[in-house]
Amino acid sequence: MLLKTLTVKQVNDYLKNIVTGDIILKHVMVKGEISNLYFRGQALYFTLADEYSFLKCVVFEDYIDNINVEVKNGMSVIVTGRVYVYEKSSSFQLHVFNIEVEGLGSLFLSFERLKQKLKSEGLFELDKKKNLPKNPKKVAVITSPSGAAVHDIINILRRRKPSIDIMVVPILVQGTKASSEIVEAIIKVNKRSDVDLIILGRGGGSFEDLYPFNEEIVARAIYNSRIPVISAVGHETDFTIADFVADLRAPTPSAAAELAVTDVNFYNEKIKNYKRSLYRYILSIIDKKRYRLNNLKKLVIGKNPIIKNRQMKERLNTLNRIMEDSIYKILKDKKSKYISLVEKLNALSPLNVLKRGYTMTMDKDKINLVTKANDISSDDKIYLLFEDGEALCTVNEVMRYERKYGL
Repeated sequence: MLLKTLTVKQVNDYLKNIVTGDIILKHVMVKGEISNLYFRGQALYFTLADEYSFLKCVVFEDYIDNINVEVKNGMSVIVTGRVYVYEKSSSFQLHVFNIEVEGLGSLFLSFERLKQKLKSEGLFELDKKKNLPKNPKKVAVITSPSGAAVHDIINILRRRKPSIDIMVVPILVQGTKASSEIVEAIIKVNKRSDVDLIILGRGGGSFEDLYPFNEEIVARAIYNSRIPVISAVGHETDFTIADFVADLRAPTPSAAAELAVTDVNFYNEKIKNYKRSLYRYILSIIDKKRYRLNNLKKLVIGKNPIIKNRQMKERLNTLNRIMEDSIYKILKDKKSKYISLVEKLNALSPLNVLKRGYTMTMDKDKINLVTKANDISSDDKIYLLFEDGEALCTVNEVMRYERKYGL
């Protein structure tokens, strides 16, 4: 079997993904003795050690106010936190949310034992968790009827989906009787057929206050619920057994309400988008049908003999108009040319010369023009043509002139 060669970063990234994805290491309680305690900036650093090993820890600025004890070197404590891996240096560290003196150790140890037991039985497995309904019509809220959590959940559910049906199942959320009431409420809701989702929650509190949600009977009731369960116990940094077993863990009750239903505005916008898409789709169909109809109309018109005859008549009339216009233009051009030629001919006509007082001389036969004195002799008969008539004349004498100066 060939093994893939990995880089150092790939190995460290892989280890980080394993650690940060582990549901136990996201919220773990560790018992030990504090050593190497010091502040750097606004963060508290220390080492938690036992007789076999040690673990580096840090309390960042956001959680300093959660520390209600005076921490000293050598103090035996139980810290709550999350394991974080620094892939660059191949090291890990516990980011601490809370520190308790060891006097409360029995509860923590009980919590850890139960968590390991249920994990080994597969109650935390992701593939065992039920999918939440996408659009629940009715939500059962199992919580204290007098706490702020129930009001936050109802207000957010109503705001995000005004039509949602909410059933509040009142229970005790702390004390010795709280765990049994939680179980009874889950069983009661599961007997109904109209509930789509359960929100189980309460506001923040100490580890002891939240302990009913760490009871085994509560964990198994959640696991055996036919209806999906959202666990919303405490604040974001609080983890209970109920969170690990539930189908979904919400960091706060308000967040549970937001996770339970989709904002109605999301659906409204989605409907608007669908309407716009449908409108564009219908318009495209209409355009295609209109184009097809026009093509069919053209096809029908082209094959209809009556329409065809009408079209031919219109074509013939058009050709007649074109022919008439062409003939008219030709005649007009010819007439214009004729007038122009007549004008030119008139300009060259000898009759125009006669009108100015000149005469034209022709021989006795009226055939040839007499233009020179050398063309006639004494006693010859000649005709003189005037503008208004002619005269037959006899030449008495011919006088010839010599050409001078080009005459």
